[in-house]
Amino acid sequence: MAWSTEMTRRRLLDAAIEQFAAHGFSGARVDVIGRRAGVNKERIYQYFGDKAGLFDAVLESEVEGLLSGVTLDGRGPEAAAAFASALFDRTVERPHLARLLAWESLELDRPVSAATRAAGCRAIVTALADAVPMTELDAAQLVLSIVAIATVDRCLPHLAALIVGAESTAARRSAVRAQALALAGSAASAT
Repeated sequence: MAWSTEMTRRRLLDAAIEQFAAHGFSGARVDVIGRRAGVNKERIYQYFGDKAGLFDAVLESEVEGLLSGVTLDGRGPEAAAAFASALFDRTVERPHLARLLAWESLELDRPVSAATRAAGCRAIVTALADAVPMTELDAAQLVLSIVAIATVDRCLPHLAALIVGAESTAARRSAVRAQALALAGSAASAT
């Protein structure tokens, strides 16, 4: 079988996503990542430089895509509710995203791919300020609140279980949508 650099790199990233989402940077082990990828852990150093380079690569490949394809369409508070629902759906499809965001904040002194991610966030803020007439600052605060309510149960599953019990995904999605609708309605009426 021919050696595939890209396939090996992808296998290492996939194994690292699982390890970093579960254990963070400090708790993840390169030997476990190599073993789960089915390659010698030395390949990590060859492709990513070191464990920190691998962590950055994982964050770049995963969290940059948190809002990719999650658009804000329509007008009024309903647009914010639809955005919240789509973001929640993304976290259900890719539950490791919320945990990686949490680990990034806990273990790094700066966000990875800050310029790219900030541009994506600004685009959502601008679209929200246009869809639900409000100031850019109010729209930014609302986007942050929506991200928080859409990801909190994935970041803090134990707390979520203590507060709401064994809630179904559909029930949580409905709650996220209703809360975003209420927040957007409140923000729109305040301006």
